[in-house]
Amino acid sequence: MRAIILSGAGRYADPWHPYAETSARLAEIVAEAGFDVEVREDVDAALAALDDDVTLLVVNAGDPDRSSEDGSPLPADAPASAVDDGPLEAALERGISILAVHAAASSLRDVDAFDRAIGGRWEWDLSWHPPLGEAHVHLVGNHAVREGLDDFTLEDERYSSLQLHDVIEPIAEHEEDGIRHPLVWAREIGPSRLVYDALGHDTRSYDSPGHRALLANALDWLRRVPAPTAATVAGA
Repeated sequence: MRAIILSGAGRYADPWHPYAETSARLAEIVAEAGFDVEVREDVDAALAALDDDVTLLVVNAGDPDRSSEDGSPLPADAPASAVDDGPLEAALERGISILAVHAAASSLRDVDAFDRAIGGRWEWDLSWHPPLGEAHVHLVGNHAVREGLDDFTLEDERYSSLQLHDVIEPIAEHEEDGIRHPLVWAREIGPSRLVYDALGHDTRSYDSPGHRALLANALDWLRRVPAPTAATVAGA
């Protein structure tokens, strides 16, 4: 099984996240799950040349509409980069898995196929997070990804008020000011599968045993593509 990690660099970099370090940790975790892993920092080129043998796409990249130097919004007249999302659209139709982590909620904004697949977004005027610190992760629901897992605590950012634009299957939440916020969710898009994991600010997150156990479960579920459709199940 072949996996590609899209790692924040160039217009997908930002001043807050050490993407090279976290992508290296992710590569270790994904390889432990049995995938042949390649890390790509040329995000647009990697998407445009997405081969049919790619089973898993990991998105660990930032917002292309923000300055990679200070995080400020790019001017309205900044030249737009054309991204060919045809290969990702075709991959979603044939069956591919996507693991989107942390800042991926604000990434690939000009890739319609990814926007549709992820199910929720970081919106700058609405989404926020408390200062990085101790995060209590509450497992919820009965999805296969949370099977056998217990709540855990780690040092991380706690993304809050992510804006959902489609149905999700919640897997984990955190509580802030008495409000539960989704942290991890799963989606099935036809024969394809996606897990979004809002954790992962830096390598401390990926060194957490609880987080690694959650990712191992997520990768086990994601490797089973193409996912059975309702028609397939009915005809079985």
